[in-house]
Amino acid sequence: MPAEPKRPVSRRKILPALLLCLVFGYFGTHRFYVGKVGTGILQMLTLGGLGLWVFYDAIVLVLGRFCDAEGNQLKRWT
Repeated sequence: MPAEPKRPVSRRKILPALLLCLVFGYFGTHRFYVGKVGTGILQMLTLGGLGLWVFYDAIVLVLGRFCDAEGNQLKRWT
C-alpha cells in the first residue's frame, strides 16, 4: 500500500474545531471554522447527518486527518 502524500499543515487548530464539532456539530460550525461553508450548510440542514456525520468528523479530527477548505491538514492542537 503506497504512503499518503504529505499535505501542508493548516493554520487552523484541531482543538477549537473538535470543541465546535462536539458542542455544535449538528449545525456544522466546525466546518464553517475550517472554511468548508458548503458542507457546513449541508450539515446544518441534515442536523449533522442525523449525528453520523458529526461522529465521523470528530474521529477524523482526533486522528489529525481533517482538512480545511484549501486541502491543508489540521495537525496542531493549540
